Amino acid sequence: MAKTEVILTHNIVGLGGESDQVRVAAGYARNFLFPQGLAVPLTSTNKRRLEVLRQRRAEREAHELNTTTELAKGLSKLICLLTVKTGEDGKMFGAVTSGMIADQLKTQFDISLDKRKIYLEHPIRALGEHDVELHLHQDVKATLKVRVESSTPLPEPAAPPAEAKREEPRTEKRGRRPETAPERAEGAEKKARPAKAERPAKAEKPAGAEKPAKPEKAAKPQKTG
Repeated sequence: MAKTEVILTHNIVGLGGESDQVRVAAGYARNFLFPQGLAVPLTSTNKRRLEVLRQRRAEREAHELNTTTELAKGLSKLICLLTVKTGEDGKMFGAVTSGMIADQLKTQFDISLDKRKIYLEHPIRALGEHDVELHLHQDVKATLKVRVESSTPLPEPAAPPAEAKREEPRTEKRGRRPETAPERAEGAEKKARPAKAERPAKAEKPAGAEKPAKPEKAAKPQKTG
């Protein structure tokens, strides 16, 4: 396949940036790059444009760096929520991929991010929070917190069995509570105290004693005639 050298006038991912001289397929250059204004043939006339292209490239890269740095700061403060289906044991069906995270960033925060910039060493297969590394720029990286939750409600844990009520020891007589240790000690102390001497009973008056009767007055003699 014939090759040709071109000078890129715009940044093309995977190929190069402005002012780069690259070799591409002649048909690719003729049918795509030249008509789209993305490159020009490598000629002495076009070489004079290199300095202008390099200046444009430097300005573009500085702008991208500033924009990406601000994006990294914003992403590091976000929590991307993903809801997945799980079994009764809480295990996920399938896994969370970088494409799913990119979709949720667009849905939840209206942030368009190429899934190739979301670096997952392994797909996420467990619920909970995960720190995901983002390669936003060759000089800028960020960490996105991803929370994976289950859409299936987990069964509630069984309530512990109620403890049996302890029965109080029965006393000999119903309705009487057992004496405590302080009460038993107080009772023993009372028994040990000497009994108080009883007061002598008051002498009763002899029965039948009556006051002496008063002498009756002599009857007056009645007058005659």
